Amino acid sequence: MRVISKKKVLDFMEKYPESATSLENWYRIVVRTDFATFPDLRMTFPSADQVADLTVFNISGNKFRLIAAVHYNRQILYIREILSHPEYDKNKWRKRS
Repeated sequence: MRVISKKKVLDFMEKYPESATSLENWYRIVVRTDFATFPDLRMTFPSADQVADLTVFNISGNKFRLIAAVHYNRQILYIREILSHPEYDKNKWRKRS
C-alpha cells in the first residue's frame, strides 16, 4: 500500500520521539502489505477502528492515534492526522475530515 505522506510521520516522530519505534513499525507493515478491505486490515491491526470514512490506528500502546483515509481499491493510505491521545480526545480532527 502506498502511504501519503511519510513527511507527516517524520514530523510527528521529531515532535514525539517516543513514538518513533511504533510509527516506523506501522509504516513498514503498511507499505509492505496490500489490504483488500477493512476486515483484512484488522487482521494485521486488530485495534484499528473505522470512524465514518476514516480509519484510526492506535500507536505506541494507544498513546497516539493515526487517522487515515484508506482507499483499498487504489491501494493508497492518506494520513490525515497523527495526534497524541489527549489531542485526539478533543475531537477537533472530526471537524476537519
